[in-house]
Order: sequence, then structure tokens, then C-alpha cells
Amino acid sequence: MKVLSIGNSFSQDATHYLHQIARADGCDLLTVNLYIGGCPLSLHYENMKKDAKAYSLEVNGYTTGFYVSIREALLANEWDYVTLQQVSHLSHQYDSYQPYLNELAAYVRSLCPGAELLIHQTWAYEQGSQRLTEELGYKDQKDMYRDLKGAYEQAAAAVEAKGIIPSGTVFQELLANGIKTVHRDTFHASLGLGRYTLGLLWYRALTGNSVRKNSFRDFDEPVSEEEAEIARRAVHAVLTACELRSDNREES
Repeated sequence: MKVLSIGNSFSQDATHYLHQIARADGCDLLTVNLYIGGCPLSLHYENMKKDAKAYSLEVNGYTTGFYVSIREALLANEWDYVTLQQVSHLSHQYDSYQPYLNELAAYVRSLCPGAELLIHQTWAYEQGSQRLTEELGYKDQKDMYRDLKGAYEQAAAAVEAKGIIPSGTVFQELLANGIKTVHRDTFHASLGLGRYTLGLLWYRALTGNSVRKNSFRDFDEPVSEEEAEIARRAVHAVLTACELRSDNREES
């Protein structure tokens, strides 16, 4: 399986452990991330139009030192999935997604007609963080999550995406199950549990394979077995709920 993410540091967080989690399960999964820190959809669109070699190329969770354009990356392989996302500080404002998202989706489909398009739902900032309260004006991180969740649902519908990878939802599930923090700096994912949970989520969402017994444990910072089990249960619960909602929509 081959997955290309057109994103920023949030897709970097999400894919950091993904290849290794897949390998631990005996699955050959290539993950490539196009990285510009803090990159919004509007800048992806401008880079697309200019065919700018603006993206640091990350392969299987590691920086290669090469820079590529979106076009070069799309044509470099026969991708199974391509993911798109909004930058986190605009994720709650659907108006900021358009018209850039529609144009990017059309471009991806024109160059990679065999790839499925997925929307990567980013996550809310840490409760009480300066970025949450002063920059975005939220008192409660649950309100940011509510708004970004709605915006990503609109985005997925607008481009008729195959689905949404619910990273923001799984972080809310961790918090609801006693994890104190999922962030390292109040907005990026923590280097251990946060990135691990995202990797598990993406692996299960992309392949359908269970993560309940996945053996990957090579973390960049300590993750207890209790925390790892909470992460695995959270991924299972969130994606099972998504599958049930999808089945209900198909039946109705």
C-alpha cells in the first residue's frame, strides 16, 4: 500500500510511526509526507499552481533532505491514497478551506485517477493553551474540536472523499479515558503516545487491520503499557463507531 499526504507538521505527526506499525503487523506500507510547517490549503494551492519545489520530502517517517513539488510527488508512484487537510489554526473555519480544497482535489484526481482521496481531520489544542484561548478565542478545547469536526465533514462532502481519518476524534477519546495530555507543546502531538495513537489510527483506517495486538513499541519518548492499551482501545472504539455510522447511512 502507498499513501501520500499533502500536509504539514500535523501529517508529519500522524505518519511518523505509521510505516513501523504496519511493518510490525507484516504489512508493506509506504508513507510519504509533503512537509511545510504550518502550511494551509491556500499555500498548497499556490504551490500547486506554481509547481514549486517547496516541500521537504519525508518517507516512512523520516526526512530525506530532498525537496519536491506536489506534481512530482503525485507522479512518482501509483498511490492508493492521497490525504489532504487544513492547517490547525484554520481548521475550525470551513470558509478557509475553499476554493483551495476543491482545486487541490481535482488536481490530485487528474494526476492520480487510481488513488482514493482521504481527508485528514486534525485536532484541537490543549485546554488552557495560549493558542486556544488568545489566538482562536476558545475557552474550552471541546468547542474547537466541535467546530473543526464540522468543518472537516463539510470538506469531505464537498470533494466526495473516500472518508475522514478522525485524528481529532481519537485524541478526544484519549482525554475522555484518563490521558492527561496528548500534546507536546499544546498543539502538536506528543512524541510518544500522541504520535503512536495517530499511527495506529491511520493504520487501522487505511488497511482495516486490527491494532489490538500490534507489537510496535519503538517510541521516541516513553509510553507505558497502560497508555498503549488505552490508545489501542481508543482507536478501535472510534473507528468502529465511524463504521457503524457509515453502515447506517448506506441503509437509510
